[in-house]
Amino acid sequence: MMFSYIVISYLLLIPFLLCSKDVNRCLVRKNYRLYHEGNMVIAGFFPAYAVSPLNKTTDWRMPYYAREMMVQLKLRNYQCILAMLFAIEEINSNPHLLPNTSLGFEIYNIPFGERFTLENLLPWLTGNILYIPNYTCAKKKKSVAVLTGMSWTISECFGTLLDIYKFPQLTFGPFDSILNDQGRFPSLYQVANMDTSLSLGIVSLMVYFQWTWVGLLIADDHKATQILSDLRKDMNENGICIAFVEMVLISRGSFLTKSWKNQMQILESSANVIIIYGDTDSLLSLIVNINRAILMWKVWVLNSKWDISTFDKYFLLDVLHGTLIFSHHREEIVNFTSFIQTANPSKFPEDVYLHILWHMFFNCSFSRKYCKILDYCYPNASLVFLPGNIFDIAMSEESYNVYNAVYAVAHSLHEMTLNQLQIQHHGKGKEMVFLPWQLHPFLKNTELTNPVGDHVVLNWKRKPDAEYDILNFWNFPKGLALYVKVGTFFPKAPQFSLSDHMIQWASGFTEIPQSVCSETCHPGFRKTIIEGHPACCFDCTPCPENEISNETDVDHCVKCPESHYANTEKNHCLEKTVIFLAYEDSLGKALTFMSLGFSSLTTVVLGIFLRNRDTPIVKANNQSLSYILLITLIFCFLCPLLFIGHPNTTTCILQQNTFGLLITVALSTVLAKTITVVMAFRVTALGGIMRWLVISKTSNKIIPLCTTIQIFISVIWLTISPPFLDTDDHSEHGHTIIMCNQGSAIAFHCVLGYLGFLALGSYTMAFLSRNLPDTFNEAKYLAFSMLVFCSVWVTFLLVYHSTKGRVMVAMEVFSILASSAGILGLIFVPKCYIILLRPDMNSVNHIRGKTHPMRKIPLEA
Repeated sequence: MMFSYIVISYLLLIPFLLCSKDVNRCLVRKNYRLYHEGNMVIAGFFPAYAVSPLNKTTDWRMPYYAREMMVQLKLRNYQCILAMLFAIEEINSNPHLLPNTSLGFEIYNIPFGERFTLENLLPWLTGNILYIPNYTCAKKKKSVAVLTGMSWTISECFGTLLDIYKFPQLTFGPFDSILNDQGRFPSLYQVANMDTSLSLGIVSLMVYFQWTWVGLLIADDHKATQILSDLRKDMNENGICIAFVEMVLISRGSFLTKSWKNQMQILESSANVIIIYGDTDSLLSLIVNINRAILMWKVWVLNSKWDISTFDKYFLLDVLHGTLIFSHHREEIVNFTSFIQTANPSKFPEDVYLHILWHMFFNCSFSRKYCKILDYCYPNASLVFLPGNIFDIAMSEESYNVYNAVYAVAHSLHEMTLNQLQIQHHGKGKEMVFLPWQLHPFLKNTELTNPVGDHVVLNWKRKPDAEYDILNFWNFPKGLALYVKVGTFFPKAPQFSLSDHMIQWASGFTEIPQSVCSETCHPGFRKTIIEGHPACCFDCTPCPENEISNETDVDHCVKCPESHYANTEKNHCLEKTVIFLAYEDSLGKALTFMSLGFSSLTTVVLGIFLRNRDTPIVKANNQSLSYILLITLIFCFLCPLLFIGHPNTTTCILQQNTFGLLITVALSTVLAKTITVVMAFRVTALGGIMRWLVISKTSNKIIPLCTTIQIFISVIWLTISPPFLDTDDHSEHGHTIIMCNQGSAIAFHCVLGYLGFLALGSYTMAFLSRNLPDTFNEAKYLAFSMLVFCSVWVTFLLVYHSTKGRVMVAMEVFSILASSAGILGLIFVPKCYIILLRPDMNSVNHIRGKTHPMRKIPLEA
């Protein structure tokens, strides 16, 4: 079936576009007029065909018979005539609407477009071919209303003249705000719904397919400014940019056209979607040029169906294939198809148009004299046999408006008749007579539901916004010409729905077309506007550090929370791993083993000293200070355990204060031992005061004195700004370090400074006594131990401020262990060597043999 349609379409394209000379003469010679008697008559003016001189130099003032004319048939407009006949036939068969009253029709063609509109209207008004303005030759004129269209200019021309006679005029073309001017057109009514939401519907389609870079082709008429303003506003609100705007000069009165000068702008534009606003008549030049551009693969979005028969050609490909069209939503009138199927020259013998169609498409013999077909003709011929690209049997928007206009007039006549019956009494059989202007009050208030359930309102102030069906034009291979409904747009919600899997796209697109100025910025990137370009033209820039974007085409990246970090792709925030110097870590284990090992070793040394407490080497240089120092070192080695493991508020407070107190005790003990050595070996004559100081063991009082000062500093620290539990989210990527904040940095450095002062004092005293006799002399070892201690902590201070997190804690722990190990190793290891390996040196005789002659002080001192 489809194949036969295609074959017929190709065979019929040549005779369809232009009529033969015989047909030309008939349509030019005979003014097209259909008339059917009725109690009341509705007149209609339709541009069913256009007549133009074959030679452009022909003088229009020449008589018709002397001109070489050509005729272009407009079957889309002729469908409006059929819709009017169908509606009148339906009303006349309805016993509940205008009972006992028949509707008739009077139909005329507007053959030359807008140029001769008034010239064709005056004969109807006067009832005479030789019309005389403001005078009628008709005895009884029964016309009650006039239907006009298709364009607003035709309706305007009619309205200007008809308003003089207050004659009701219903226009079935697209709704136009100019025709709402009640001062200029008080007798004019528009049947079509308003298109105030059309721009929103088109933009909703753009948003649905993410088309952000589109071109606009708009007919350069009075509507252009308003529709362009609406489109710009809705597009800006939805992030859609306009690639170009082309105002197309309208073409009137001829289907011949010159090449469109800006065709290359469309071809070269990166926008794959072009919105065209206008109708077939006004954009005729554009239509023909688009059809010529076979390689112009674009997605066209139209505001209404175009009369594709106007520019059909012989190519299998059609650039309009895949076009998306916004058509006014309406219910299907099933009986209309049956009416078209039965419409033929036999049913309407006075319709010259039908005779011409039968002659052209069905090989019927034609009488030039009477402009009618002869008896022998193709049997059972019907308009439904014509391919869709020639004649579409589906009711168009304009035809539907004609249908509703006829019903609106009928309902108004019905109401007026009932009203007059109530206020007047008529004689039996006397026909009711009224003037057309009396219909206005009823037309203004007309609100009806047509037979298929759609609401019809003529008063523009109460008109609803139009609801739209989104149609997809299928025309591959060329001649198929199907309009397939693929979606809807209802502005009240607004509600937009689309079945995109049903859409056939233009040839060259294997998937949903893309129409963007710049490629999509994927997650992990943000848009950077290019200066001097529209907002839709941008570069993609990676998100900054610790910021993400998890959607496409974002303007700004989002910063991750402090407890999270950005992944490598910067499209997700990942929760940071909580870390600290744990016992389970390799570093934590090593430091723990070192802490326990050194404390155990110190305990062993203490045990050795206690076991050999009566030996001279243990008694030498104040035995009690050695015990205090060893016990303090045991706790110093255990002190790092406060730094390892999950910190809490208690451990944070104990860490630095315990460390400071223990090291203070150790350093003050070393200082006391150093002072003891100096006093013992630097006194040449033990006089009264010096001897009393040595014998009274005054050096032992240094420990509590120094410790008291350290305790005082710690109390001030804890009072003003004590250490507290803190987190560090920045030192290590992807990790949150739980650590102890020192609180007051000044107090912390005061503790370290005080310890440095004690260490420096001990080192100074030991350095001064380094050359004293070395029999059990600790001066050199004390000096070396303080030198190691100072070196460790100076290095710690240099490295401390350049490390963060676990490394910083580990550095402090290592410094505590290293400095404590230095004291243990340099002071006590030599003595343990003598005690364990050289017991012969640990005797009184050995000591006496090497006693310095100047020394007279007991060894226990």
